[in-house]
Amino acid sequence: MLRPGDLVVLTGVLGAGKTTLTRGIGEGLGVRGPIQSPTFVLARTHPSLVGGAPLVHVDAYRLGSPAELDDLDIDYDGSVVVVEWGRGMVAGLRDHWWDVELQQEWHGTGVDTACGTYGPAAAELEADAPRVVSIRREPS
Repeated sequence: MLRPGDLVVLTGVLGAGKTTLTRGIGEGLGVRGPIQSPTFVLARTHPSLVGGAPLVHVDAYRLGSPAELDDLDIDYDGSVVVVEWGRGMVAGLRDHWWDVELQQEWHGTGVDTACGTYGPAAAELEADAPRVVSIRREPS
């Protein structure tokens, strides 16, 4: 169960399911949706509908440094914060965080349209492929 003050960092290739996982977290927390990728606004706050903590959903892909993430002035203590593409950006913001990596298994299908080859690089094209999820408490 995630609580106020928890920070979750999501890592995975484009299409791995980072935003989909965040939607599930939001549903579990009972926050107002819809939960969409905050790519262009950088962060979205979803208030609780059940008297709990809000969910702050951050996309750090376009941020250049941890200082830029800190400049977003997020209420880490009072919220559950999920940061997509945040690996390497959150040390110093919290003492501990959950590091979640989503990987898609390659099953020998899917074509990398950029070069016309088959291989793991094409795994992001397989939306229904199973994911392997690794969860670590950091720093470990």
